[in-house]
Amino acid sequence: MSPATDPAAPAAPAELELRLGPIAHGGHTVARTAEGRVVFVRHGLPGERVRVRLTEAAPEARFWRGDVVDVLQADPHRRERHAWELADPLVTWARGRAPVGGAELGHAELPAQRQLKAAVVAEQLSRLAGLEHEVVVEAMPGEDPRGLGWRTRAHFAVDAAGRIGMHPHRSAEIVPVDRFPLVLPAIDGLRLAELDLRGAERVDVAAPADGGAPLVHLTLAPEADGGRLRRELGRLAAGRDVSVTARAAGAREPETWAGRPSVVEHAGPYRWEVSAEGFWQIHRCAPGLLHRAVPDAAAARPGEHALDLYAGAGLFTAALADAVGGDGTVVAVEGSPVTSADARRTFADRPQVRVERGSVEKVLGRLWPEAGPAPRGRRRPARGRGPARPDVVLLDPPRAGAGRTVVDQLVALAPRRVAYLACDPATLARDLGRFRRAGWRVRSVRAFDMYPNTHHVETLAVLEP
Repeated sequence: MSPATDPAAPAAPAELELRLGPIAHGGHTVARTAEGRVVFVRHGLPGERVRVRLTEAAPEARFWRGDVVDVLQADPHRRERHAWELADPLVTWARGRAPVGGAELGHAELPAQRQLKAAVVAEQLSRLAGLEHEVVVEAMPGEDPRGLGWRTRAHFAVDAAGRIGMHPHRSAEIVPVDRFPLVLPAIDGLRLAELDLRGAERVDVAAPADGGAPLVHLTLAPEADGGRLRRELGRLAAGRDVSVTARAAGAREPETWAGRPSVVEHAGPYRWEVSAEGFWQIHRCAPGLLHRAVPDAAAARPGEHALDLYAGAGLFTAALADAVGGDGTVVAVEGSPVTSADARRTFADRPQVRVERGSVEKVLGRLWPEAGPAPRGRRRPARGRGPARPDVVLLDPPRAGAGRTVVDQLVALAPRRVAYLACDPATLARDLGRFRRAGWRVRSVRAFDMYPNTHHVETLAVLEP
């Protein structure tokens, strides 16, 4: 029996009164008890005096976690009304329930949110990359004054009663939701909360920012009654321009129950068809902004060779292909079979674009074996007959970052410029530190507030050897 459940162990207090310290990566502020124990507190602002309900407080733990349940001295930038009631711990804990995740900074005004995110990015760059850099988090164009209605994608769990819901922070509990104010109105307008989705494990919804037909995708449990769910989703599609797909447990391919198996997305002059399980930038304005900003940062020239890593459906591949022209080449690497297939369809008529499916590390090692680590006791492989070495590299890895092996491979390939787009400042800073130790310099850093009312931030760094 652990001390947390041992009746003889001293019990942690259920609530504490604390003065909140600085913001930390992950959306927490850092506070200390009178005895010096660290408490990571969500839903607060630095300097506030608050009452905190402890959510993780094992006596032997190195630190505790908690939620603000009462504000005794408020920061002047605290909102009078939270962006979303279900994510407001002052409301939900008074009703005996934890707040859902997804709007953990919804208690702060948007300019204050951006200052907090800038402080986190700057701290991570300093601590992990040894880089002192003033960071300004840029607002997205045309942002809603309260940071609402920006998500073109939403992901819901399904509870035992068949209701869509979301999880509280670090919890498996499912809290039913009937509206989600961060999503586009077209997603809330589907009224998924009125459906009986028993047998579905997860619901993913995509709605194009330009008003195109949304798509609802179900991931089915092994025991699901697919016929019943198909009839239930038929109610959703009746009289609406909406597509429905579903993947049965163990199935290799999803079925299309209504409409088409993809959504149509646009950025600049281009059109993409993105499958239900494919990746696309989530903020309604992100594709348009990033389609210009990221390839501009890579600065590919006519006739050059570009490498687009973690390419997704090819949002940046298109602009790179334009930049290098018919005399240049673009190699786009994507690990997801679904999203890679989307990219192949999109670029089937662009002969200078080559789409490679597989992990970035393995594809780089296969195309340019001379850039990989030499086997112990042997020389590095000689240069093969693969594509030309890249002049510029663009990478947009998942939250885990690129990692040591990929960074070392890129250093060995020696492009003249790397543009690195990241959704996690900690893994970005870790990778930038490895580039810097290899002799590279960070030319610029930009940050974008692509996830208002959450702690997430998108950061674009440009590196040169």
